[in-house]
Amino acid sequence: MSTTTQTTPSAPRHASRGDVRVNQWRVVVSEWIKLRSLRSTLYLLLGAAAAVIGFALLASAAVSGQIEGPRDREQGAGGGGPGFAFDPTSISLSGVMLAQMIIGVLGVLVMSGEYSTGMIRSSLSAVPKRLPVLWAKALVLSGVTLVLMLLAVFIAFLASQPILAGADMDGALTDEGVVTALIGAAFYLTGVGVLGIALGALLRNTAGAITTLFAALLVAPGLLGLVLPTDWAESMSPYMPSNAGQAIMSAGDNSPGLLDTAAGLAVFSGYIIVLLAAAAFALTRRDA
Repeated sequence: MSTTTQTTPSAPRHASRGDVRVNQWRVVVSEWIKLRSLRSTLYLLLGAAAAVIGFALLASAAVSGQIEGPRDREQGAGGGGPGFAFDPTSISLSGVMLAQMIIGVLGVLVMSGEYSTGMIRSSLSAVPKRLPVLWAKALVLSGVTLVLMLLAVFIAFLASQPILAGADMDGALTDEGVVTALIGAAFYLTGVGVLGIALGALLRNTAGAITTLFAALLVAPGLLGLVLPTDWAESMSPYMPSNAGQAIMSAGDNSPGLLDTAAGLAVFSGYIIVLLAAAAFALTRRDA
């Protein structure tokens, strides 16, 4: 009788502990530990932040004429030549182009790195339903990237304005659309990282995923005019991922070749959702 009373409660307690062993929050914590334990992650994130801030200072010095040559207001540029637009916000975001490449590589590595090392088998064995692993990776990377990139773009803007002020070309956070553009830049960079995760899950190959990501962001917009009629290329160009991202980062009225801010946000978010959905489908249908 005493034996029964001692052993009967133990089974339910053991089962209940097993039932709560794996849940979404615990998978998120696990992915956070993985992310912060790799030195390469820290180096890439800090490199992206340094690119955003450093290129903002460099572009500001070039546009204001502090590096070389006189300032040319009619062209909207200084020593840096006519390639820079006279817009203090876009000048302060000059480093986003390089930063997106760094964060894109990090996003791909977060997922494809586990396939290359075989660690994905352990991850999926610990989380048999699989999808929590994908959601956790996307959530952890996007959370860390968004916070860091918000800091970077605001520092880049605030640090570059005193340089531009010497040539009377500076702006302020209170100017119309500036804060929205800075937040949009941080969101765009975060989204590129998530796109990298999705492509890493789809292709399961680091080189292939990085090539595909950069081709979509950097190469495809320029190819449209070469392979399609001009009218078609002009109609499709605003909907390319990088151009939709550019619309999110623009302060004030966007150029005729870009969508408005809300439409750009919707299009870019659509790319993220579609690729994540495709990655989720592939993850549940294929063997590790």
